[in-house]
Amino acid sequence: MGERPTRRGAAGGHGGGRDRGRRPRKPGSGRAGTRSRSPQRRSDPARRVALEVLTRVRRDDAFANLLLPELLDSAELDRRDAGFATALTYGTLRLQGRYDAMIATCTDRHLEQIDPAVLDVLRLGAHQLMGMRVAQHAAVSTTVDLAADSCGRGAATFVNAIMRRLSGQDPDAWMALLSRDAPDETVALARTQSHPQWIVKALRQALVTHGRSAEELEALLVADNTDPEVALCARPGLIAPEALAKTARKADRVHEVEPRLGRISPLAVVLVGGDPGRIEAIRDSRAGVEDEGSQLVALIAAEAPLEGRDERWLDLCAGPGGKAALLAARAAQKGAHLLANEVSPHRADLVRSALRAVPPDTAHVRCGDGRDLGRDEPGRYDRVLVDAPCTGLGSLRRRPEARWRRQPGDVTVLAELQRELLTSALRAVRRGGVVTYVTCSPHALETSLVVRDVTRLLAHEGLSTEILHAGDVATRLAPQPPAGADCEMLQLWPHLDGTDAMFCAVLRRTS
Repeated sequence: MGERPTRRGAAGGHGGGRDRGRRPRKPGSGRAGTRSRSPQRRSDPARRVALEVLTRVRRDDAFANLLLPELLDSAELDRRDAGFATALTYGTLRLQGRYDAMIATCTDRHLEQIDPAVLDVLRLGAHQLMGMRVAQHAAVSTTVDLAADSCGRGAATFVNAIMRRLSGQDPDAWMALLSRDAPDETVALARTQSHPQWIVKALRQALVTHGRSAEELEALLVADNTDPEVALCARPGLIAPEALAKTARKADRVHEVEPRLGRISPLAVVLVGGDPGRIEAIRDSRAGVEDEGSQLVALIAAEAPLEGRDERWLDLCAGPGGKAALLAARAAQKGAHLLANEVSPHRADLVRSALRAVPPDTAHVRCGDGRDLGRDEPGRYDRVLVDAPCTGLGSLRRRPEARWRRQPGDVTVLAELQRELLTSALRAVRRGGVVTYVTCSPHALETSLVVRDVTRLLAHEGLSTEILHAGDVATRLAPQPPAGADCEMLQLWPHLDGTDAMFCAVLRRTS
């Protein structure tokens, strides 16, 4: 334990693997563990919270965005320390692959041979050195204290040696080293921009598939590693965006910058900081926290041109309820009714909560499998939204742990589910009605290929569709047209539009 680490070449493809069972003793773990911990903790609560999040994300498949607020409340941190813990947690999760590649150059051990708890501590330490304005001596000493408290004195010795190696070069020098030692561009980007290699390849292909240049890849990866803005959605008829902005300003007495209105969604109010939960309109569901891109595609679903009546709306996969609440509020204005369908009972409850500010006769929630609705209620609906379960590769800014959990095989499994859901939706919509197909992933297998496959299959069965120009609808609705508004299937991008990478296709049934 705690042996002096030696350098070796940076290894590609490291990042966030789950525990793979018991192994021989690892650096800093061994038998000392809890036995050698000091009876009084020296590490500070903010860093302990960040470590607890990383531990449970790795060990229990927890979601950082759900777990962190709970732990911050339990720790009773002040605003400054809570902000530090939040930045440390999310920054480390996003850049975990980069830090793993750095750590790998500082020891002759493979990362799989280092105790996972010790590796989490090192990642937090690396982010303080490389990604936060923490003085070098403070980053090293606090990380060693955290290792001693959580993993034992032997681990602290090992962590101290690695941290001193890491602190020997500045971030720019490390980035140059990781790029220089990489065998090709994909590995270099995977290391420096902290994405698994398969995701780097998939995003390069996605850019080309959706009419962009592969030269934009690095900018897209950088955007994935950037803190997203907090966007609120003023639900139509319940509160105006201007009124929501004023309410948000009163609730945030710390930041001097005014909230701004959205650029992509006409319903959006964008915050510079603060806790959205303090805003009354958020608490009573007249507004919600929702990415601007997510708002725009829901609006497209509500406003895409159809033929004939416009009374029966369906949200096929409604959980957790943000888009359903927007649709229901707009349906109330149009005199329509929304059925919000959700297969998960827990998520169905979240949808009910999101809908509580909408007039009660406007929407109701059904708990069932969306794949069955096309068979059970053929041709019943005028508008259908399919917000399909997907890999989430378009929201890696908000859910950074997803990049380390997802595997290439997930795409194939989810694409089959997406085809089944879109097929059901097109059977459930009447002739002349519209189906809006949405994913929070730009992956070609989850987006345009799903649309092409399903429409081709149904055409053989006598159910015909036409693809409407989603970009034109977006241009009509958005304060500023999205970068991809010239395409009939709309693809939003973090590096161009400042939104999650939402995909949207609008299909009108013709027979």
